[in-house]
Amino acid sequence: MDLQIIPKKLSGSVTPPPSKSQAHRLLIAAALLNRGTAVIHGLADSQDIQATRRCLSALGARIDDMDDGTVQVCGLGSAIVEAGPVPILDCGESGSTLRFLIPLALLVGGSACLTGHGRLMERPLKPYEDLFREKGIAWELKDGVLTVDGGKGYDDYALSPGEYRLPGNVSSQFFTGLLFVLPLLDGDSTLVPTTPLESIGYINMTREAMELAGVHTQWRGDTLFIPGNQRYQPFEATVEADWSQAGFWYAAQGLGNDVTINGLNPKSIQGDRVMASFAEMLRGEPLHGVTAAIWGPASAAPARPDYRPSLRPGWSTPCVGSVSLPLTHCPDLAPPLAAWGALLNGDLYLKDAARLRIKESDRLSTITAALRALGADVTEEPDRLIIMGKPSLPGGTVDCAGDHRIAMMAAIAATGCTGPVTLLGAECVKKSYPDFWEVYRSLGGEIHVL
Repeated sequence: MDLQIIPKKLSGSVTPPPSKSQAHRLLIAAALLNRGTAVIHGLADSQDIQATRRCLSALGARIDDMDDGTVQVCGLGSAIVEAGPVPILDCGESGSTLRFLIPLALLVGGSACLTGHGRLMERPLKPYEDLFREKGIAWELKDGVLTVDGGKGYDDYALSPGEYRLPGNVSSQFFTGLLFVLPLLDGDSTLVPTTPLESIGYINMTREAMELAGVHTQWRGDTLFIPGNQRYQPFEATVEADWSQAGFWYAAQGLGNDVTINGLNPKSIQGDRVMASFAEMLRGEPLHGVTAAIWGPASAAPARPDYRPSLRPGWSTPCVGSVSLPLTHCPDLAPPLAAWGALLNGDLYLKDAARLRIKESDRLSTITAALRALGADVTEEPDRLIIMGKPSLPGGTVDCAGDHRIAMMAAIAATGCTGPVTLLGAECVKKSYPDFWEVYRSLGGEIHVL
């Protein structure tokens, strides 16, 4: 589906969709119940959540829809061995689903196969591959299908308790997948990052979901201690609003749109909650309890030679100078921050961003291409973006590259354009924010289907 956006300022209230990250985790914790049921409220019907539901059902969990956005989950228990001799787990395009469920597939008696679409099976899996081969677990990735062998299944796991070492600078999804399964083993285990740990907020989100189900873990320094012989217990939970999706509406505010954001938990452990602090910086407001350790010194962003904050006419907002923001723990905020930066009275440096190259697209490249297509001044480097703000952009045609966050970024940037913005492949928002275009229209956005 291709769309054309006629630039208009947006106005109204918006509640971001339920957190996709939290929903994945709650569904998996519920599916691992040894007995009874769990009830989860506020579940969004995005393509990624559909993928997780589909895979858990293939493993033997029963997930029943109740009223709007509420599901009841009857856990796998020992029935996971009855999933079939070679259950096929179709993970769609969801990296979270794939990486979370690989360790779960080892609970199956015999082999299990995982597959997906788009770039999914090209995304890095080597941390698991290296770890599993070290522990003698069968692993074969061929023709876009990953086959793992769980041995005898639930009563005799292929995994054994002990120490599990992973690089800390890989996706936290590898830690989460193991974290869900290790408490079920008949002895204690540890998860040890071998390099400084990134995206720790996502790991703590996993631990929070497990705690709801009565499964306990403990940080001991930089190591996660995981007692064995635990069982997941029934629980009831409501999915929080998503701070990563809220980032787009924060960016809309920064571009002069009269948008009120509702429903966010200010005490959430979602790592993307830092968007509120980043927004303060980009608005030139005083920071409320935010230290330089979160975002790094502005001196890390060398200004261009002709940079003169006092000589930059055309903006109605104050000049913020050069702002440097690290994405170590919040890579999903890159697209909304980049949209804001393209129209910022100042220069924005998004650093520590190399992991963006292994998302649904090479997101450093697709952000650069999309914003340049609209007339923005963006420089791409191996692990960062340099964005020199302009008072307005002329508009143009953006290839969304099958990446939901690129489509939403371009839509927000369109509110600061002087000419129409055409989006190619705009349906990709269904991956995480299925009603984004309806919400955009409800705020006064003018969208035409081409």
